[in-house]
Amino acid sequence: MGCLLMLFSLITPRLIMVVLWLFTDYLSRAFGSFFWPFLGFLFLPTTTMAYAVAENAYHGVHGWGLAIVIAGVVIDFGLLGGGGRALGRRARD
Repeated sequence: MGCLLMLFSLITPRLIMVVLWLFTDYLSRAFGSFFWPFLGFLFLPTTTMAYAVAENAYHGVHGWGLAIVIAGVVIDFGLLGGGGRALGRRARD
């Protein structure tokens, strides 16, 4: 059950980014090129989505926009760290 939840949490931000890229211009309004959203898609998808929300809804990364981007970073690193912690736990058992 934990592996399924981890897989779902890793796929969801990427799936949302693909849907936004296909059907809206939300990501292109936040980023100037295709390069940064692509890197974000590969490495830090929640942070990339948080940055897009901050740029589009809060007019930049300041105030509440900064809080949203920080939350995205914490979520991304929490997902990455949680997976590594579970792997280490399995290796010891």
